[in-house]
Amino acid sequence: MKHIVSLFLITLSISFGYSQETSDKDNEVTLDQKKLLAELSDKACKCIDSIETANKYRDSISSEISACLKEYVGAYQMGIKIASIKDLEKTAKVGEDGKKQIDITINMNEDSKEFKEYYYDMERYLVKNCPAIKNKIAANDKIGEKSISRNSEAIKYYNLGLDETKKENFEKAIEYYKKALVFDPNFAFAYDNIGINYRRLNKFDEAIEAYEKSLEIDPTGIMPLQNLGIAYIYKKEYKKGVKAYERLAKVDPNNPEVFYGIGNIYTQYLFEYEKALENLCQAYNLYVEQKSPYRTDAETLIQIVYREMKKQGKEALFESILAKYHISSK
Repeated sequence: MKHIVSLFLITLSISFGYSQETSDKDNEVTLDQKKLLAELSDKACKCIDSIETANKYRDSISSEISACLKEYVGAYQMGIKIASIKDLEKTAKVGEDGKKQIDITINMNEDSKEFKEYYYDMERYLVKNCPAIKNKIAANDKIGEKSISRNSEAIKYYNLGLDETKKENFEKAIEYYKKALVFDPNFAFAYDNIGINYRRLNKFDEAIEAYEKSLEIDPTGIMPLQNLGIAYIYKKEYKKGVKAYERLAKVDPNNPEVFYGIGNIYTQYLFEYEKALENLCQAYNLYVEQKSPYRTDAETLIQIVYREMKKQGKEALFESILAKYHISSK
C-alpha cells in the first residue's frame, strides 16, 4: 500500500542560502492566493468551454469537466504551499553548505482529503465565476431516435431558431422552431427548444405543453423531463414539480437532478426539511460520484437545511441523516 500511495505524492526540495546581512524581507516569499486561484481557474474555465457536449451523456461531460480541474489543481496546491514557505522555513534544517532545505509535498491522490480540499476550492470558484461550467453540465444533447430530423428544411429552420435563441430573441426563435415542425412533426429537439424559449418568456403553460409534446414523441427525453419540474416551480405548483422529478426518476434513476430538484422544492418552497435533506444527501453523493460541479449547489442547500433544523432544535436528526448517507458535516 505504501508503494501505491507514493505514486500520488510529489516532493519538491527547495534550498535557501542565508547570510547574517540578509533581512527577513529579502527572503520572504509572497503570493496573492486569490489571484493564483483566479488565474488557474480562468485557464480551467477555458478548458471547460472547449468541451463538446453534442451526443454525450451527462456523466461523460462531468468527467471531462473534472479533467480540466485536475489539470490545474496540482499547480494551485503547489502555489499555496510555496506561499506558506515562511512558516516552513522555521523548522527547516541547515545543511553542511549553510543552506536551509525545505521539502514540499504535492498530494495528487484524488481520494485524499487534502487533494479534495484544493479541488473543491477551485470547483466552488468556477461555479461562481465560470458560466461555461454550468452551461456544459446542463447540456442534454444525447440524441435519441427522434431527437433530430433528417429533413433538410426542418434542420434549416431549427438552426435559425438556435441562432435567435443565442441572441435572446426568444419569440423569433419559437417561430423558427415551429416552422421546423411543419416539415418534421416528430422533431423532438424542436419541441424542447420551444419549451425553453417559452419558459424564458415566462409563458410556463406553453412551455409545459411543448415539453409534453416532446415526451409524446420520445418518452425518455431527459431535457423535457428535467425542465418540467422547473416550469412547475415557476408556476408555484410545487407538488406537481415533485411529481415531474419523480417521472424523471423512472427514466433515469441515477440522475442527481431528480434528488436535487425534489430537495430544492422541499427546502425553498414546502419547508419540509427532513424530506429535503434525505433528497439532497442523495443528490450530493451522486454529484460527487459523477464528478459534477453541481455538488456545490447541493452543499449550499444542505447548509440552508442545517440552519433551519438547528432553529427547530433538530441538530441531532440532521447529523443522523447525514451519517445515513456517509456524509460528514465536519
